[in-house]
Amino acid sequence: MSAIIPESLSCPCPITQHDTIQMAHGAGGRLSAELTQKLFLPRFANPALSALEDQAMLTVPSGRLAFSTDSFVVDPLFFPGGDIGDLAINGTVNDIAMSGAKPMYLSVGFIIEEGLSMETLHRALLSMERAAKTAEIAIVTGDTKVVEKGQCDKLFINTSGIGIIPDGVEISCRRLKPGDQILLSGTLADHGMAIMTTRKGLSFQSHLKSDTASLGKLVEAMLGITKNIHALRDPTRGGLATTLNEFAKSSNVGIEIFEDALPVRPDVKGACEVLGIDPLYVANEGKCVVVLPKDQCEAVLNEMKSHPVGKDACLIGEVTDKNPGMVIMKTMLGANRIVDMPLGEQLPRIC
Repeated sequence: MSAIIPESLSCPCPITQHDTIQMAHGAGGRLSAELTQKLFLPRFANPALSALEDQAMLTVPSGRLAFSTDSFVVDPLFFPGGDIGDLAINGTVNDIAMSGAKPMYLSVGFIIEEGLSMETLHRALLSMERAAKTAEIAIVTGDTKVVEKGQCDKLFINTSGIGIIPDGVEISCRRLKPGDQILLSGTLADHGMAIMTTRKGLSFQSHLKSDTASLGKLVEAMLGITKNIHALRDPTRGGLATTLNEFAKSSNVGIEIFEDALPVRPDVKGACEVLGIDPLYVANEGKCVVVLPKDQCEAVLNEMKSHPVGKDACLIGEVTDKNPGMVIMKTMLGANRIVDMPLGEQLPRIC
């Protein structure tokens, strides 16, 4: 005679079709496997990732490696010109590229809040797929964790990456020399102001858009002109002002920039004025600062302008032996203004 199992103690077949993320999606069981097979692998499939080991086994050329990691908690997840997905790819790709390295491999870690819609997650993954293809970088390993509702804000993403530094490239914030010229690859403050105006529900006559973009190919093109680039940096949190101050202090040199040379889009400038924010301190996510000898400046600048993400590149200043450790701006009125480090973050969670 077979035993009768009370309905309350039965073990029903798991429901595998969900419109939102469940805690079980992070538990390592069947739902975790389905999330990997149905959502992640179709977006990022490559031999290293598809092996589904606990690590990626990679072949890398001999030479020096650049390694970087970053976490992305941007609010809102989707904003004009981009979203948390392409931001997570581009951010780490750019950090690797700022050493002069060619980005090769990425890992991706997701922290997902219970209840996040599958549609939202899929939309972010599609954006990551497009950004990785544009940057020509492979996502080779990853991890997913699900936390209870209220324990994180929808979706956080961590990306770590490695790239190969070519022989003869020595890029460092400690290599600035008096006489060096300072180039900027494009307009300032686009990303930070797009996030702020979206978050605050502000509308302007012109639609502000983030500048999030991969800079790896631009850096490769510049190094094709000369390997004698002294410093590179993408001016993200803290903006251009923070980057230049870090350069000046690390190399113990003075930096002089020219207010009338700083490129700011009219709509971004207007938004900054309305909100009382200096564009020098606003984050960028698709721009780089380049410091190099004067005799290399014109050729590199021309190459930058021929590239899609460098078409607005310009000369913004120079390195001097005056006022070591300080950044001075020549204003349009002919006065000198000290450009100091910001005391804190003007706008949290911009990346």
